[in-house]
Amino acid sequence: MTAKAKAYVALMKLRVVELLLVTTVPAMMLARDGMPSLWLIAVTLVAGTLAAGSANTINCYVDRDIDQVMGRTRRRPLVRATVTPTEALVFGILTGIASTLLFGLLVNWPSALLADGAIAFYVFVYTLGLKRRTPSNIVIGGAAGCFPVLIGWSAVTGTLSWSAVLLFAIVFFWTPPHFWALAMKFRDDYAAAGIPMLPVVASAETVTRRILGYSYVMVATSLALVPVAHTGPLYLVVALLVGVWFITEAHRIVRRVRAGDDPRAMHLFHMSITYLTLLFAAIAVTALI
Repeated sequence: MTAKAKAYVALMKLRVVELLLVTTVPAMMLARDGMPSLWLIAVTLVAGTLAAGSANTINCYVDRDIDQVMGRTRRRPLVRATVTPTEALVFGILTGIASTLLFGLLVNWPSALLADGAIAFYVFVYTLGLKRRTPSNIVIGGAAGCFPVLIGWSAVTGTLSWSAVLLFAIVFFWTPPHFWALAMKFRDDYAAAGIPMLPVVASAETVTRRILGYSYVMVATSLALVPVAHTGPLYLVVALLVGVWFITEAHRIVRRVRAGDDPRAMHLFHMSITYLTLLFAAIAVTALI
């Protein structure tokens, strides 16, 4: 792979996309109440990857000025001038068009519209509208990362349901604890770039209290899926176990901050990824039994 090709792949932030796709297939399985065709899964994942890659690429284009200030983003292609801003913008638009056509022609048009909505929300609402203006940026803007469950559900059924809405809500309430933990670690980066992430503008105690509050709501929402989607006892047990595990760690981070200790925010960040993976794995298994 050439340096230019690697740069385009890097713009898509595929490591972030992997987490989004973890939620898509279980949502498809729950919608089908079994295993959808492998062809449908493959097309949905490819088109979904292109949609997320499009949004991430345009995000890199818009944020190229602050990416050169933040330590963790200084190696991105636009900062290193591996690709030009115009090349990045064109690539982002073309991948979005490709995603739309794949969804519309090979899956269905409702899924294509949802994918377009996710791209537009991430670019215009989060990146351009909220990110540099309000500490609520990730709370509202994080909704863009919840669209994959809706897209997966729609790919199977051509419509949405209350079960799909609850899946969306689980990821929506999961996003602030997940991202605020990361932002606590890179607080100085965001402050230097002038991004008002909550850990920049609020005390660590305030941030951890909000993490705890969202954790409770997230777990409650995951349990609400049981009667609505009829997920059964296996999912209920897993949701309870991983929910208690997550809330326990959220309480610990609050106590560490109050005691003046290292909050170990990245531990919660990595733990949140494991939590979401296990929860949606339980959803997938439930759909098969």
